[in-house]
Amino acid sequence: MSTLSAVIIAFNEERNIRRCLESLQGVANEILVVDSGSTDQTTAIAERLGAKVVQQPFLGYIEQKNFANDCATGEWILSLDADEALSPELKASVIKTMQQPNGAGYTMNRLTNYCGDWVRHSGWYPDKKLRLFRKGDGHWTGINPHDRYELFGNAVPLHLPGDLLHYSYHTISDHLRQIDRFSAIGAKALYDKGVKANLLMLLYKPVARFLRSYVVWSGFRDGLTGFIIAVNSAHAVFLKYLRLYYLQKGKSL
Repeated sequence: MSTLSAVIIAFNEERNIRRCLESLQGVANEILVVDSGSTDQTTAIAERLGAKVVQQPFLGYIEQKNFANDCATGEWILSLDADEALSPELKASVIKTMQQPNGAGYTMNRLTNYCGDWVRHSGWYPDKKLRLFRKGDGHWTGINPHDRYELFGNAVPLHLPGDLLHYSYHTISDHLRQIDRFSAIGAKALYDKGVKANLLMLLYKPVARFLRSYVVWSGFRDGLTGFIIAVNSAHAVFLKYLRLYYLQKGKSL
């Protein structure tokens, strides 16, 4: 049976961390929380539940997750965000898989809860994520704040039954605050890569994002929640490219 480290990066996650860690009981040989200076009860809760806490000033989402992987001692790593938890079916799948794992990694479907509603369309489900992988056989990459895990050598991951439960936003205000924060990070990352924005992009990209979320990805089947997600997704795209446009002009938003 292979050893497994469950790895979580966290900052002020006292509202979520208990649910996350409790779902990992009986699954991992090691539970590691990499905290970036929480000022609430995140670290105290984690330590009470048996997690090892490592302090690391925030490096960026991708960089922080790669640092966390380096700290893990297990042969395999299960990477979760603090607002995620294993469903009973996924927990059983991980336990069974770790008895005799194959390949280099495993994907799982992520099911998101938005303000109390489970979202099964809108491009948010099945939202396949590669979160269980052999240590050293891949790395976190992407453009901050949107990270993804890639296996080396074009290895193809297998898939696990069960959902990774994502408790994303408790209120619409939570979502809007994250859009404000993530759009600034995303605009800076695009600017650093030399991506250019123009006024036409500010018009068509948000509209395209709304239509993709609400029509192409059947967001209308999620009712009012799907409409809210589509509107906020369009707003996020608009704000990111508006900030990028301002950066090009030497201004701030």
